[in-house]
Amino acid sequence: MSAIGALIGLALAIFLIIKKVSPLFSLMAGAVVGGLTGGMNLPDTVSTMLSGVNDVTPAIIRVLAAGILSGVLVVTGAAESIAVTIMKCFGQKQVYLTLAFSTMLLTAVGVFIDVAVITIAPVALHIAKTLKIPRATLLLMMIGGGKCGNIISPNPNTIIAAENFHAGLISVMYANIIPAIIGLVFTVYVVGKMMPKKEKESFQSSAADGIDETQKLPPFFASISGPAIAIALLALRPVLGINIDPMIALPAGGIAGILIMRKTKMISDGLNYGLSKMGSIAILLIGTGTIAGIIKASSIKDLILSGLENFGLNEVFVAPVSSMLMSAATASTTAGATIASASFAETIIAAGISGVWGAAMVNSGATVFDHLPHGSFFHATGGVVELDFAQRLKLIPYESLIGFILAAGTTVVCML
Repeated sequence: MSAIGALIGLALAIFLIIKKVSPLFSLMAGAVVGGLTGGMNLPDTVSTMLSGVNDVTPAIIRVLAAGILSGVLVVTGAAESIAVTIMKCFGQKQVYLTLAFSTMLLTAVGVFIDVAVITIAPVALHIAKTLKIPRATLLLMMIGGGKCGNIISPNPNTIIAAENFHAGLISVMYANIIPAIIGLVFTVYVVGKMMPKKEKESFQSSAADGIDETQKLPPFFASISGPAIAIALLALRPVLGINIDPMIALPAGGIAGILIMRKTKMISDGLNYGLSKMGSIAILLIGTGTIAGIIKASSIKDLILSGLENFGLNEVFVAPVSSMLMSAATASTTAGATIASASFAETIIAAGISGVWGAAMVNSGATVFDHLPHGSFFHATGGVVELDFAQRLKLIPYESLIGFILAAGTTVVCML
């Protein structure tokens, strides 16, 4: 089918998402229109959409399983314990580094980036009120750190990129460690220097006053045990050749962690919370699968390759560029990584790029435009630190710059 049809379908999906139509139905509608305008009949369009969903089904199952680890970390207070420990280590003198690194670590161990920001936000608001540092600046540090952690985490975007490229999850996580460190340094010491240092107006927040320092949190080493066990199980594949699937390793880490923290009564709460978070992602992935099938069947891949050739760029750039475009279309790291990896994996591998590096570049590329206003992340993160729409909008160029550094870092490391 023609690339024009796929682009029309993608444009329709973006329009509907902006109009607040459910992303699932927006993407499905875009897939139907894309197939029909691209030259396929209705039965072939439906078949192609279902084929796209079938391609992402194994990843959906693994994403749902990962919800156990994520739910345990949040419900038991382990995520908060990790963040509080880091903040005590660095102190207020390194406030930018403290917030960025805390969010990076929480996201890296499997907490959703928006949940990581929400977890740390009360501390950030307290700092903003005490030190008169602008809330927007502190939010940017958390978002930048979260993006860095997201490309080295067992989160849905990494799981699905690894699955579509038939690469080991731990290998894809490991590939982005250097870009993540570069991104953290860039966030704190470059972007941080660009931002205002003082809040222009007085700031009052009940959330900032709501910090209970006497709250009983699990010890740090017990809190980190679940993610550590999950990562150790995943690492058995490259180290010893023992392949433990993420569908087993991630839930095992969550259950082991809750046993070590002696909070077995909270297992049900953790499971329910994880399912609620991952369930919404799984539903989104069904929609992304439908339109990914249409894009994969179209000639849009040839269009991107032709564009890269016209700019004199290597085929290696297909991975980050396609992921950037798809994350911009969906305003979602997970959806962007899903559509790009499902649609372009074969093309990227055919260009001589390994599955691990293809997945790593797609994963980091998806962080460049995942924060645009037609997505939920934009509004959730702005609301948690009490920024209005105009204030939140001003952060987009800086967020995109951080994402671009991550994508460029992965691409450069891959080419070395």
